Amino acid sequence: MANTSSRTLRLLSLLQTHRHWPGPALADRLGVSVRTLRRDIDRLRELGYPVEASRGVDGGYQLAAGAALPPLVLDDEEAVALAVGLQAAAQGGVAGIAESSVRALAKVVQVMPPRLRRRVDALRAMTVPATFGGSAPNTDPGVLTALAQACRDTERVEFGYTARSGERTDRHVEPLRLVSLGRRWYLVAYDLTRHDWRSFRVDRIDAPRRTGARFLPRTLPAADAAEFVRASTDQALGWDVEVLISAPADRVQPMVGRWGTAEDAGGGRCRLRMRVDSLDWPAMLLGALGAEFEVVSPRELLDHVRGWARTFDTGRLSAP
Repeated sequence: MANTSSRTLRLLSLLQTHRHWPGPALADRLGVSVRTLRRDIDRLRELGYPVEASRGVDGGYQLAAGAALPPLVLDDEEAVALAVGLQAAAQGGVAGIAESSVRALAKVVQVMPPRLRRRVDALRAMTVPATFGGSAPNTDPGVLTALAQACRDTERVEFGYTARSGERTDRHVEPLRLVSLGRRWYLVAYDLTRHDWRSFRVDRIDAPRRTGARFLPRTLPAADAAEFVRASTDQALGWDVEVLISAPADRVQPMVGRWGTAEDAGGGRCRLRMRVDSLDWPAMLLGALGAEFEVVSPRELLDHVRGWARTFDTGRLSAP
């Protein structure tokens, strides 16, 4: 018979595998008596796992929803699937969960055996993320994970950084937070070489290395990390778009999603406002709407749409 601790983990894994287990069948899988099974169930309850019991011919045990999320036990396939899914979410696929996905990914990777990490890396290498217009930067989830762990552990980190000019420098920083903004990831950190706070685009960071040196976090000169990034990158995030569209706001807003706002402008029209790092996305949106529109700003958007129109106009059907 396995020791009590390992048997408890085995019991938890079985309860998470099936919604309902008949008592005798569950005891048989564990190789224990029904009485011992009851004691093990009580032990799980003491640890915070809400296990429900039912009596009768179909009596047995099942996990129920509790007031808090207890630790989960995952098999190899589930752990790999979870890590890959978190990596996809971290790249901005779903509004509002990118940063929490990175935090969760850092926890999963920390305890993942090397053999499973290799499988996750192989899947990531063979997967191409889909982005609108191809304008979203390609951020390495491995870099995100390493930086997230350094932020969590208040550990200094070194990395290579390529500036917008193309110049590459070596940086030694005290990382504070990762911020997802404008379909890009930024690291907010105190630069030990320049003795000042900086925000670094994560897609320009390569080979981050945790040094093992801990530090006491300094006071950020902003309300929070997101506000610091907004202030430091306001001119670099692209275009402020404003367009009057001959369509109601309740039709336009679902297509815009979190990337902008559509407000009623009267007369069956709406005013679309959005901030983008590429004009491909608003041009594609206006084409998909199929409604008349008037570009308020920037002028470059109208030129961009006209350029797309000329490109489409030159298309032709290939002969069979």
